[in-house]
Amino acid sequence: MSTEARSERAPVRLSPRTIALYAIGSLGTGGYATLPGLVLTYFLTDNLGVAALAAGLIVTAAKIWDVLIDPLIGAASDRQLARTGSRRGFMVTGALALPLCFALTFAVPPTWGPVAGAISVLLAFLATATAFSLFQVPYVALPAELTGSYDERTRLLGWRVVVLTAAILLFGAGGPALRNAGDDPVRGYLLMGIASGVVIGVGMLVAARTADDAAQRTAVSPATAVTASTWRDQYMSGFRTLGRSQPFRALLGTFVLQALATGTMLAGAQYVATWVLRSEDAVTFVFVALVGPALLATPGWTVIARRVGKERAFAMASLLFTAAAASLVFAVWSPGAWIYASVAVAGIAYAGLQSLPMAMLPDVISHDERTSGPGQAGTFTGIWTAGETVGFALGATAVSLTLAATGYISTVAGTTVEQPEAAITGIVLSFSVLPAVLMGASLLTLRRYRLRRADIDAVADSDA
Repeated sequence: MSTEARSERAPVRLSPRTIALYAIGSLGTGGYATLPGLVLTYFLTDNLGVAALAAGLIVTAAKIWDVLIDPLIGAASDRQLARTGSRRGFMVTGALALPLCFALTFAVPPTWGPVAGAISVLLAFLATATAFSLFQVPYVALPAELTGSYDERTRLLGWRVVVLTAAILLFGAGGPALRNAGDDPVRGYLLMGIASGVVIGVGMLVAARTADDAAQRTAVSPATAVTASTWRDQYMSGFRTLGRSQPFRALLGTFVLQALATGTMLAGAQYVATWVLRSEDAVTFVFVALVGPALLATPGWTVIARRVGKERAFAMASLLFTAAAASLVFAVWSPGAWIYASVAVAGIAYAGLQSLPMAMLPDVISHDERTSGPGQAGTFTGIWTAGETVGFALGATAVSLTLAATGYISTVAGTTVEQPEAAITGIVLSFSVLPAVLMGASLLTLRRYRLRRADIDAVADSDA
């Protein structure tokens, strides 16, 4: 690494302005990750009359598209950084395109029929996913470039998760509230899509300003830039990244399993509210129970990470979430308001599951730079975002497959049905046992993550 690059990458105390601008970007991340995962499958099955299995395949197809384009966007973002000195261009493009695409996803009326409705939702959601990836991949790359400090990255990502959990509450509770504001569900979904898309886009635009802050602290010369130009070269760059970085493989495997676990709970929440708690509006209280404790717990996980290390704090959060999710299985035999208490415990753990791995990723990138040089953060985050997408996509797929296997009955808006007991049991299992098992499995991959504070401090000292 050049002397110039080393001096620029030395540990930096981040200003409150930089932290605030970066954290606001989680309005976009939280909105996009929460609202489609919460209501899109339900919108398809219970508003457009699409069969549960087909609804799951639609959501999965859009996520597969994410997986295909994220590594390409990551490599292109690295090239843009080398060419212009900033990753801002992609972020702004995604922020401007997403509001319209997001609104169109929920603008399809039931009168179009299940087939036309399903195709329209798929195309709109594909466009939404593309716009989001243009923002998200470079956004996740920025912490590694904003500072080289182990603790400053925890501080930066901790505040980001405070905003993220607030965004989850805003969209998880406010989205369904907008949808149910009137008597017409078609207009309700459209209102929800328009308002949510605008808020997501504004959050993205604000956060894009931190790309210039990162550019001022990072010196990437054309000699160290990624030069791949073909699709094959860009994918191979991602595979090489996985091959050479054992810490990245361990952290990514853990994160994917946990995204799958939380994705199943997210996709199942509306079904639990409607058929277990017997109130469609109860999904709002489920999200309050999840996010309220998470807002308060995030600073606590930051303190724990400073004392025992990020990886140990991450394991503690994973164990707590596993126990909380497993306890929800008792809703099969005794559903009731106690479910909110278990969800609240999961919310405390969820705060750590969001902030800690995101604070560990920049450490992995910095560690890799010692041997491979700077300017490849986008390649890492392209693979990372694709992995996260896989987890959340398969979570929604797992729920839809469970519903299909247990006889769930899809309906169109305004029609009332009674679900079979087997379907209700399947809903509970996809909200409890399945995420608990997946979270437990993630602890096995986390054991292979061997970077510690001393390793990262050694990188920062050598770069100074």
